Amino acid sequence: MGVILVTSRSFSDGDLDLVERAGRAGHRILRGPAHHDLEELRSLLHGADAWIAGTGEVTEAHLSAAPKLKVIARYGVGTEAVDLGAARRRGIPVTNTPGANADAVADHAVGLMLSMLRFIPDGDRRVRDGDWVVRRGRELGAATVGIVGFGRIGQGVAKRLSGFGSRIVAADPYLPADLIRANGAEPVELDELFRVADVITLHAPGGQLLVDAGRLAGMRRGTVLVNTARGDLVEEAAIADALRDGILAGFAADTLYGDTAAAHSPLLSADLADRVIVTPHLGAQTTQAVDNMGSLSLDDVIAVLKGAEPAHPVTAR
Repeated sequence: MGVILVTSRSFSDGDLDLVERAGRAGHRILRGPAHHDLEELRSLLHGADAWIAGTGEVTEAHLSAAPKLKVIARYGVGTEAVDLGAARRRGIPVTNTPGANADAVADHAVGLMLSMLRFIPDGDRRVRDGDWVVRRGRELGAATVGIVGFGRIGQGVAKRLSGFGSRIVAADPYLPADLIRANGAEPVELDELFRVADVITLHAPGGQLLVDAGRLAGMRRGTVLVNTARGDLVEEAAIADALRDGILAGFAADTLYGDTAAAHSPLLSADLADRVIVTPHLGAQTTQAVDNMGSLSLDDVIAVLKGAEPAHPVTAR
């Protein structure tokens, strides 16, 4: 029997009983904390044959504490929190779940655009306080929407926006222009996208700073910025300043820098509450996405534990 350590909060929390599926394959699920604190995980890692990892860091120190570990399955797409080099040196394959949550996150990104353009959360708060004064919004179909990162999620956003009639531009250094056009967007360079878009939505990998004070200064006044990717893509203090200066009309995000440890973010300041929407990293949290991510990660773990190749490798075995 193999021991599969799971540190994703939502694993097997959808319609599928993945714990039972693991048991049928002869393995036992062991739960651990999602924040990946090494001292709390150390004893669990020591006996783990596989690790289905959430968004917390997976460092060389974690791997040193796991002498039996044969595979790391990242529950999600991003692997920037995983020390891939350390895993490679130990011969531990790393997998992820590409496309499993793409529809869920694309839905959420469009929902945040509409919420910001039409002041939906702010309107709800004010009505509850007896304030029925109308704030005039903007229609999504009248906007030029810039999509930064045109992978599965970015393409899903473009598909959804096509029904609104928006002009869609996209920047992605890894995709050819004809593929971007074929999926409903005009290819542009990143700086041009930030100059022309009324709404900008980020779908790029973490580990890079895309929106800082310099880039904000080149935007159209009144731009709406949406981030359902990673908190480190934006400079939060610069975003707060741009909101107060009117460069940005609104900022909507599914995470902040530090994720659940972001209580002191400048974007949570009370004076920005009518221009900032933040959701608690729930973009991928639909029943369908949870089932997809759990199934793909578990299937890859089971494959490796029985000596087969995983279907979704990030690094070679």
